Amino acid sequence: MFKPFLTATDRYIFKLVLMPMLGTLALAASLLMLDKMRRLFEVVATEGGPIKVVFQMLANLMPEYMSLAIPLGLMLGILFAFRKLATTSELDVMRAVGLGYTRLLRVPYLITLALVAMNFVLVYWVQPMARYEYQRLAFELTSGALGASIEVGEFNTIQDKTALRIEESEDNGRVLKGIFARVADEGGDMLSISARSGRFLANQDDPNTIILRLTDGTIIQDQDSLNAPRVLSFSSYDLPIDLPEIEAFRQRGGEDREYVLPELLKLGWNDRVDETVRNESLASLNFRLVEVVMMLLLPLLAVALAIPPKRSTSALGVFVSIVMVVAYHKINQYGEDVAALGLASPIVSLWLPFVVFAGLILWMYWRVAYVPGGQAIGWLERLSAIVAKKVVALFRLMRFTGRRELRRMAREREEAERGGALAGEDG
Repeated sequence: MFKPFLTATDRYIFKLVLMPMLGTLALAASLLMLDKMRRLFEVVATEGGPIKVVFQMLANLMPEYMSLAIPLGLMLGILFAFRKLATTSELDVMRAVGLGYTRLLRVPYLITLALVAMNFVLVYWVQPMARYEYQRLAFELTSGALGASIEVGEFNTIQDKTALRIEESEDNGRVLKGIFARVADEGGDMLSISARSGRFLANQDDPNTIILRLTDGTIIQDQDSLNAPRVLSFSSYDLPIDLPEIEAFRQRGGEDREYVLPELLKLGWNDRVDETVRNESLASLNFRLVEVVMMLLLPLLAVALAIPPKRSTSALGVFVSIVMVVAYHKINQYGEDVAALGLASPIVSLWLPFVVFAGLILWMYWRVAYVPGGQAIGWLERLSAIVAKKVVALFRLMRFTGRRELRRMAREREEAERGGALAGEDG
């Protein structure tokens, strides 16, 4: 009789994995972006640029953050699912009816294969393009291409002949308040202008010049032809400002790891390419590949760390899993830097840690799945239990000592009060 590929047990495990995985993905991506968002808002506020550029830059950071959040979410989703099965004794029932760990991992591995394909496209195509776009937006923000080159509260020099200072900036840098400008020409004549407010306007006749329309201010003309500076008041005055020449942004690629997969393959095995470029390309190619391949072992790691000891609800495995994944990611980043400098081959700096890590995961899974009563981190669980008992005993001792000290102080206070009362009666 035909048996369905996914049984009711598989669908049940899928539900258990899905919600923790999606929650972890959202939480990890949010935490990674919050600090960056704060710093970007500070930069944009200082430069006076449009607020929308912050969200554009954050959108281009998302692929890079997701490349770490996806493996972490996958592992924790599977870990929490199997931990729930273990702590509620459902896992014992499933194993009693002949469902081993390998069979129970059918659905988690289907999810893993889908996320591996997604992460492969992400790190080899989407992430390089997004990183380049982020760098381009940052360049335009600081260079003034986004209209964000005027810093509030500081003197800004434009084309070496105009000094401009503003006190406040509103409406994404288009409305200015508390303006002071000093303009010098080639003949040495000087204009000093102060105005209550102003606004930048586009110049339809000359795109290389913008108009600063000033309102309610004073002009002081200092010319050699005048015996004394001339002071003029105005209600509206248009000051033309020549825009500085903005250099073109660099091409995509180089040491910024912005090559897509076909470009990495072309540069990595091309003898005519400079050795530095070849080393950087090979390092980036292997770093991305080893990060994606490691995802295939994460379900085994999750199951190995999800099963607590019998009659225990210890969550130590959750902490260890996060530490292992983040530490491995940092080791890979260091290995990529070493390989990019040509100090070691990617096989040594990236694939050797992968083999060691994979061997450790396979051993941990074998201990849990095929050794009766085996625990992947049993020694660590016992050590943490001993430490926890010592800490609890220390707190109890401190609390008991504190109570005893309080009782002693209370007795001394009562004796002092009683002694004072007796002395009063004798008097």
